[in-house]
Amino acid sequence: MHPNLSFEQAPPISVPFRFFVTAPWFGAAAGLLLAWLGADALASRWTSGALALNHLLVAGFMLQATCGALLQFVPVAAGGNVWRPRLVAGVAHPLLAIAALLLAAAFLFAARALFIAAAAIFAVSIAGYVIVVGFALRRTPAQGPTLMALRLAVAGLAVTAVLGVAMATSLGSGGSLPLIEITHVHAAWGLGGWALMLVMGVSYHVVPMFQLTPPYPVRLAWTLPPALVAVLGLWSWQLGGDAAPWQQAVLLAGMFLASVYAATTLVLQARRRRKVGDPTLFFFRGAMGCLLLIAASTLWFGADADADPRAAVWIGMLAIPGVFVSVISGMLYKIMPFLNWLHLQRLGGPGTMPPNIREMIPERAMLGQMRLHFAAVALLLLAVPLPSLTRPAGLLFAASCAWLGVNLAGGVRSYLRFRDRIVAAGTTVAA
Repeated sequence: MHPNLSFEQAPPISVPFRFFVTAPWFGAAAGLLLAWLGADALASRWTSGALALNHLLVAGFMLQATCGALLQFVPVAAGGNVWRPRLVAGVAHPLLAIAALLLAAAFLFAARALFIAAAAIFAVSIAGYVIVVGFALRRTPAQGPTLMALRLAVAGLAVTAVLGVAMATSLGSGGSLPLIEITHVHAAWGLGGWALMLVMGVSYHVVPMFQLTPPYPVRLAWTLPPALVAVLGLWSWQLGGDAAPWQQAVLLAGMFLASVYAATTLVLQARRRRKVGDPTLFFFRGAMGCLLLIAASTLWFGADADADPRAAVWIGMLAIPGVFVSVISGMLYKIMPFLNWLHLQRLGGPGTMPPNIREMIPERAMLGQMRLHFAAVALLLLAVPLPSLTRPAGLLFAASCAWLGVNLAGGVRSYLRFRDRIVAAGTTVAA
């Protein structure tokens, strides 16, 4: 056990699990949609199909998984007291899912009413979530770079949501906002200020804990999050319309910070005490490799990236399926069995041994899904220069996400099965 974890503050297991088991099916839906739309969807990041696919993944898969994980991580690892987590999850989970589906449909069918509906639901659900989780992080007595990164990540989610709601409202009402400039800033805050910041903060804690690596260098852990916020602030300056002369330099600075984090993580993993690998480790390594490839691709394309519409699609494939779907999948495979074990131990009380964590989700199934996922990522990348591969890539990605969903559902069934055994044995001490 980790000495800084507050297991007594863990929320009911249904709180994170409802988010976790929902997330993969947004990925499966995105893969099937890509297979249906075909090569035209990847002609540019601005096609209606590409925008719908993107939001199924970021507002569906990623937001579901990260919001569920944070409701678990804040009380257990950061010591924050989340107000009525069961109620918060019961409201946020369905609203976020509905809003993501409405937004994807709005892009796909250019339906103004759906943009307005999605904007309203996102505004309410994310505002409530940010207030509750942000208040818990503000009041916790804990200190350290993990807490700092979590606070900045929640702020990044708020900025992302404000910009997204503004754009969706403008699209729905026929407004005249500078949508291209706002989209650049919205994407940067969503992927950098929310998703990458959260991954950084969580990895500071869980990579040494679960992968038995040395801790992240203290100075680096404290420096990276505020430096990333500074870069995002400079990137946001383009909303004023006068940042073009140094915009490329800001982008390269952001890529440098991401590369430092990725390279440091890979070095620490190479120095881990336990030399036997597992799916979480391999997912993390693949994600960090894709993060380094994003930096290399940015240098390769340089200032000509905007002239080639497929350059942004290539980088988007590396970022979303390659980095974030990978790292989230790996963490879900570690978090769910661990939570099963933790709650079963508490349920059974002293003298009752919970089953081995490896029994919760068979490692063979996790490894098989991981291989399929990275095969899908490779095919998605190949589909950018070879459009004929688009439909097979979509189907393969859908299959990998569906397999992830089946594996996670199996983890839930394992918990229920062992819980019922404990109840039947009459050793239950908690509900």
